[in-house]
Amino acid sequence: MKVFAISDLHLSINCNKPMDIFGPVWKDYLQTIEKSWNKNIGKKDIVLIPGDHSWAMKLNEAIPDLNYICGFKGTKVLIKGNHDYWWSSISAVRSKLTNNTFAIQNDAIRIGMYIICGTRGWTAPEDGKFKSAEDEKIYNREMNRLELSLKKMSTMRTKKDKVIVMTHYPPFNYKRQSNSFTDLLEKYSVDRVVFGHLHSYNKKQKLEFEKNGIKYFLTSCDLVGNKLVRIM
Repeated sequence: MKVFAISDLHLSINCNKPMDIFGPVWKDYLQTIEKSWNKNIGKKDIVLIPGDHSWAMKLNEAIPDLNYICGFKGTKVLIKGNHDYWWSSISAVRSKLTNNTFAIQNDAIRIGMYIICGTRGWTAPEDGKFKSAEDEKIYNREMNRLELSLKKMSTMRTKKDKVIVMTHYPPFNYKRQSNSFTDLLEKYSVDRVVFGHLHSYNKKQKLEFEKNGIKYFLTSCDLVGNKLVRIM
């Protein structure tokens, strides 16, 4: 069983929003993703998709995009991104997922020896300061949701398990400074963190690095050449 990740698919099967307007890296990007998926993923493998799945505004409009994701091989695990306005109640979202496709929200899921948890996240503070009171409010709310997910994970965990956290937003700022999010990740001794949100205009971000014993992976599809990234 292998674990891969790719994020920010920004699908628009049911609406007219082509991604190639954002640059040549998006031209025929879905074909590249499909080729990488079919080459690397078998029935027992896991693919993590940390947010921004569809441009749809309502859940019924997102169904063609969700069906596209569900149609791939392997076990797929999704969390909400900042553009996933269609993501309503978690029960409603889960009711539309088929073919070993799962959604996480304030909880955790076990797949073999892997426990996967996480939350959307929000813009991290810089030098301990937020840009606005609203940013701080949303950040703290997301931190509480992360802890709910980690607490659920801790009730399931055994010594042999590996823990992977998914966030949509990076769990730190561009300086990769420690904060409440990273403190929680370290407190619960997670093994990997997978995130997206950043795109090709942000060249300063590393795609993979280690901080205080945790390996972090940035997996926005345009930054990783529209190919799945091996996590574990």
